[in-house]
Amino acid sequence: MTADGPEGQEPTRDAGSTPIPVGAPGRRNAPEPQPGDDDHVVTVFAAVGGQPFFDHLVERFYAHVATDDVLLRLYPEKVDLGPAAERLALFLGQYWGGPTTYSDRRGHPRLRMRHAPFTIGAEERDHWLAAMLEALEATLPESPLDDELRGQVRGQMTAYFEMAADAMVNAPD
Repeated sequence: MTADGPEGQEPTRDAGSTPIPVGAPGRRNAPEPQPGDDDHVVTVFAAVGGQPFFDHLVERFYAHVATDDVLLRLYPEKVDLGPAAERLALFLGQYWGGPTTYSDRRGHPRLRMRHAPFTIGAEERDHWLAAMLEALEATLPESPLDDELRGQVRGQMTAYFEMAADAMVNAPD
């Protein structure tokens, strides 16, 4: 999936800004954070070590894209994937609770409209998702998370990537 194209819609879920209670990872019914609890709550962005995690994730993802003919046809700038990689890393960092650098530079993400010019069917979705999940599995062990919290973050990120990949499909089989 690229970050090029005209303005449009994005998947509406914003899990990245949802705090993770550090003392209770994985508890869906954990109490809402209260004022003054900031030292016990972190975003996914902070938990994984900040923007460097997303930079490494996207670097691995684009290493795969560069060798995948199905994904490469979605990128008009096949020779230089660097700008698309930078946009994706900034978007993911922002989505998961980091700074708003992506939106400051490019406005609202509007993912569906930005991807509308590209034909994205099940094959493209499956290749994108496989490459992203492979990159996630390679990058998560580098994060400063314990096994339990790493599992929770893996689950949240996997669910987001599945939802986002499905949302970008614009061509029936």
